[in-house]
Amino acid sequence: MELIRSFLEWLHGLEGWLKSLAGANLFVFYSVVFAIVFAETGLVVTPFLPGDSLLFLLGALAHDSPISLPLLFVLLTVAAVVGDAVNYAIGYRLGPAVFRSERSWLFSKKHLLRAQAFYEKYGSKTIILARFVPIVRTFAPFVAGIGKMEYRRFVVYNVLGAMLWVGLCLTAGYFFGQIEWVKKHFELVIVAIVVISVLPMVIEFGLHTFRKKPEPVAEQSEAA
Repeated sequence: MELIRSFLEWLHGLEGWLKSLAGANLFVFYSVVFAIVFAETGLVVTPFLPGDSLLFLLGALAHDSPISLPLLFVLLTVAAVVGDAVNYAIGYRLGPAVFRSERSWLFSKKHLLRAQAFYEKYGSKTIILARFVPIVRTFAPFVAGIGKMEYRRFVVYNVLGAMLWVGLCLTAGYFFGQIEWVKKHFELVIVAIVVISVLPMVIEFGLHTFRKKPEPVAEQSEAA
């Protein structure tokens, strides 16, 4: 409960800060949110930054305010596309060297092979699906670069995924954020969005754990 309370307080502070920033200087406001989305999608070391929740919040703030929803859509789509492109390039050039470490929990050959198997299973649509899953969203283009995914195909899925992700989250915030019940429980709605976004990861982890059954111990034959 303490963790949820801290997150709600942080979220309330973020909402107030963004409102103040938009009221004081729109150019700085657009620059800051562009940088956050770019870093969350483009830098493999910042997967903790807000993604879905930030976009929903920005969509809600754009209603009856000087913030332009169409401009937000264009800017943040560009930020997401450029972010994934940079992440792909980093994975393409530096990934193999990074994954040489056998001791690293985060950058290990085991995780690389697991990610490559994920791509073999789901194919190029991984780039689109990953947009809606925190953490995975940050690592997907990095692994695509390591796996030498054809860049033309990557660009198509990158742009399509960015447009869907930014468009759906902003639009949801713009319209649903004005419902009276949502206004009164806005922080809880954001928490629900975060929970729903990570749910696929939790389910996949649970299924993976459930499938890992201990191997039966071979019975030793008794000596005659």
